[in-house]
Amino acid sequence: MRACVPLIVAILFSLAWAGKLESCASRCDEKFQRDAACQCDRQCPRHGDCCEDYEHVCTGEEGPEEPEPFLELEEEPVEAPAGHLYSAPSSCRDRCHEAFDRHQPCHCDPRCPEFGNCCTDFESLCGHEGFSYSSDAITKEELQSISEKIYRADVNKAQKADIILNSQNRISPSETRDQVDRCPEPLFTYVNEKLFSKPTYAAFINLLNNYQRATGRGEHFSAQQLAEQDVFLREVMRTAVMKELYGFLRHQNRYGSEQEFVDDLKNMWFGLYSRGNEEEDSSGFEHVFSGEIKKGKVTGFHNWIRFYMQEKEGLVDYYSHIYDGPWDSYPDVLAMQFNWDGYYKEVGSAFIGSSPEFEFALYSLCFIARPGKVCQLSLGGYPLAIQTYPWDKSTYGNGKKYIATAYVVSSTQ
Repeated sequence: MRACVPLIVAILFSLAWAGKLESCASRCDEKFQRDAACQCDRQCPRHGDCCEDYEHVCTGEEGPEEPEPFLELEEEPVEAPAGHLYSAPSSCRDRCHEAFDRHQPCHCDPRCPEFGNCCTDFESLCGHEGFSYSSDAITKEELQSISEKIYRADVNKAQKADIILNSQNRISPSETRDQVDRCPEPLFTYVNEKLFSKPTYAAFINLLNNYQRATGRGEHFSAQQLAEQDVFLREVMRTAVMKELYGFLRHQNRYGSEQEFVDDLKNMWFGLYSRGNEEEDSSGFEHVFSGEIKKGKVTGFHNWIRFYMQEKEGLVDYYSHIYDGPWDSYPDVLAMQFNWDGYYKEVGSAFIGSSPEFEFALYSLCFIARPGKVCQLSLGGYPLAIQTYPWDKSTYGNGKKYIATAYVVSSTQ
């Protein structure tokens, strides 16, 4: 009988533990539990797997707290030189137009003259920029307003019937390093490829195969490939999405003409720089939209069209996802794990069903308004944040930065 006691205790303990995992008592805001019968994490309402007492136990009158954002895993911030965006914080060199940052000892934002906290070289370095001090500082509210306008203007986005997505298994962030394929089926069950005949889609797709994905190998463009960059810029600038963006930035005194804006977009996105071996082997466009391989890992690759086309060719194997956005129409957001022809992406976020001009506009907006910082936007009434980073080892024009990367970093309920 004594030998049975430990077994009975173990069984009772297991039953008690199982009971715990069917309730949210002492489990509010815990991480996703794969073995639990139901969940109490902050995203369970979105996924429909909350315990029955979640609402009673975990939400008060003010509702649940915002869930922790997922973080994109990119190597640029880690490898960026110590100087980063503010190599000379006591100077306005390369800082004209930057947003106010209370951590800086002096400032170069358009309103610093009003508050008497400009850096000593503000007048000489930034005076020629044509600031209208009352209107050049882009506020969070203005970013949210323009992003909603861009969202509504995206008439070329996919409709619900255009894409059938099979997201399958959701995992916890702690499982992303396992490199385990938990999804036997492709991510895309169906895509209406008639979308790809639209001018901006066709121009975008023509660019994707113009790059060598391995860093350290120089990029050399033919005359046709350079012309394809111009075609893409011309087509996106014809859209309501980019007209909204340009109108906003011109009102903010960031650009004096559409041609100036287009020229800057071409430089920041398509200008080449070196991620390794002193070769001009990379650009913002290649990194963000096409994807690269560096040190045996996938970097960048944040575009659903590229993902679909590579998956269709058998080059991408979808493993799992850790986040599925709250939008019930396109564009949506998915943060996923996948293998790209032998190389793993631990966390890769992408808009799903958006037009090329939509992504191009939002990433450009955030890079111009919040370079190197989190950019708080609003899409369809839901908050969304984008992180951009500038490339600091080389510049174009009067010290302007190329885009190193841009991606969705968080989205909350």
